[in-house]
Amino acid sequence: MKQGRIKKSQTNTTSTEAKPAIEENIKPHFEFIFKKKNYVWMLIGLAVIALGFALMAGGGTEDPAVFNEAIFSWRRIRLAPMLVLTGFGIEMYAILLNPDKK
Repeated sequence: MKQGRIKKSQTNTTSTEAKPAIEENIKPHFEFIFKKKNYVWMLIGLAVIALGFALMAGGGTEDPAVFNEAIFSWRRIRLAPMLVLTGFGIEMYAILLNPDKK
């Protein structure tokens, strides 16, 4: 009966030795997709978009039966949408910007 027993130290020692030492030294490397310059431009674009939406707000009335001409002001019809579109343009520029290029 003792002949059939195998010690754990004798079984399959080659499988652990066969792994290359390189795999043990690999550490996960985390890197952002964009650089600091891209994120600064993205924040500028978001601020311009937020300003555009803030300028569009308001102009309502308390009484729904009364019409308020303030909804058709130059600020809400022309300025605010142009700011929003400009902000989206800045966002596209920030995404396509190569920060390594000077």
